[in-house]
Amino acid sequence: MMSKRRFLKHALVGVSLAMFANLGWAGTPLKIGYSDWPGWVAWQVAIEKGWFKEAGVDVQFDWFDYSASMDAFTAGKIDAVTVTNGDALVTGAGGAKNVMILLTDYSNGNDMIVAKPGIKSLKDLKGKKVGLETGLVEHLLLLNGMEKVGMKESDVTIVNTKTNETPQALAAGDLAAIGAWQPNSGEAMKRVPGAKPIYTSANEPGLIYDVLTVSPTSLASRRADWQKVIKVWDKVVTYINDPKTQPDAVKIMSARVGLKPEAYLPLLKGTKLLSLEEGKKVFVKADGFKSLYGSSKIADSFNVKYGVYKQPQDLGKAIDPTLATK
Repeated sequence: MMSKRRFLKHALVGVSLAMFANLGWAGTPLKIGYSDWPGWVAWQVAIEKGWFKEAGVDVQFDWFDYSASMDAFTAGKIDAVTVTNGDALVTGAGGAKNVMILLTDYSNGNDMIVAKPGIKSLKDLKGKKVGLETGLVEHLLLLNGMEKVGMKESDVTIVNTKTNETPQALAAGDLAAIGAWQPNSGEAMKRVPGAKPIYTSANEPGLIYDVLTVSPTSLASRRADWQKVIKVWDKVVTYINDPKTQPDAVKIMSARVGLKPEAYLPLLKGTKLLSLEEGKKVFVKADGFKSLYGSSKIADSFNVKYGVYKQPQDLGKAIDPTLATK
């Protein structure tokens, strides 16, 4: 996928673009798509605090619904996108190659399979309908849970439902459960009194890592700029986690998504933000959910097994830990 770099129409005599780049200006901002997830809304703190300008990198964040952000990346409208590691693989398999360069967090309960009253476990879903976005992260979460209790995907009927529409879909009454992340999962429980989560990402920490993934073209041409973006992330995590500054951070984040700070704060508990130091441990190549490679391998196997895409993805090309582990 080609980057959206545009060159000056009227270059100053004797001054090259390389010189501008050395001054921290590459002629056009890095365009990043982000959406309504605490680990990505966190970027709003850096945006409003002016930390990217301080770091000497020009960045433009574009707000999308989650699936629309991936569509924009696939169409080449943005240089990078915030997604789960499994969905980064799905996007890459669909032709929009990307490289995961930063771990922002892992889901620690915010991703949920929410069932209507009377459904007490995943086994109770047998023969019933579940609404979620097929091929994306909640699909993987559901399959992971079902395998644990000896169920097959064919034991349920999956109804393809956009994540931001799952609260309305559960309330409509035709579905036994939905798969969604906060705040959509919480909204579903508000709309359907008695609805509750029967399986969440807290049941399998590391199943869902959240990442910043970049087009190979942009990464190759703007590597130094992406390094600066990553360093800003560490500042964001510190600001959000520090009790002294957390109230201000939550105020900024909640305003971005139209919630009151007191309503938004609990959502952070289901999201484990990762500092660069914490991320280094996850970037180590290993099997299992404590490693981004191990988690992504499991997601890749699920995706191939359930026909999300046909061929296993090359994790060596899909993940570049070097910028975040220096």
